Amino acid sequence: MSNRKIEYISIDEFVPYARNTRTHSDEQVAQIAASIKEFGFNNPVLIDQEGGIIAGHGRVLASRKLKLKDVPCIRLSDLSEAQKKAYIIADNKLALNAGWDDKLLALEIQELQELNFNIDLLGFDDIEMANLFNVVEEDNSPKEEIYHEAFSIIIDCKDEEEQEKIFNRLDSEGYKCRVQSL
Repeated sequence: MSNRKIEYISIDEFVPYARNTRTHSDEQVAQIAASIKEFGFNNPVLIDQEGGIIAGHGRVLASRKLKLKDVPCIRLSDLSEAQKKAYIIADNKLALNAGWDDKLLALEIQELQELNFNIDLLGFDDIEMANLFNVVEEDNSPKEEIYHEAFSIIIDCKDEEEQEKIFNRLDSEGYKCRVQSL
């Protein structure tokens, strides 16, 4: 492992990984942007020697949304091509493998609420919050989880341009939309 340092580079110098398997909805990018605005840019983008993004695609999208000019990054110049490809996947998957201690999480969120902190910045949606506080009671006995029926449709588009047009039309009509590439 080489001596890695944080450096600030222009957002225009980043090169997204063309085969990035992780997706970022507009809603999630907005959450990342809100987090950066509230807490600062505390997790540098990881790039290769040429500025190719290894980890931090969502942070770069959020930085563009915030109109940041320079963002912190760390160059991982010592990784082989195979290691870069593998790390792009592992960085995302390993974080997903973690779980939550629901009792402690509910306690922490409750304390944040008492401190008048905007808990929307934590990234949990209303259903997750309701389930969290519904499952964890004073006596620690679990309740039934709240079930909300949801309906979805999948529209096959010929290309990204058509996908964007359909998304924008439905969004403008008030439908809750998200883009998912399969």
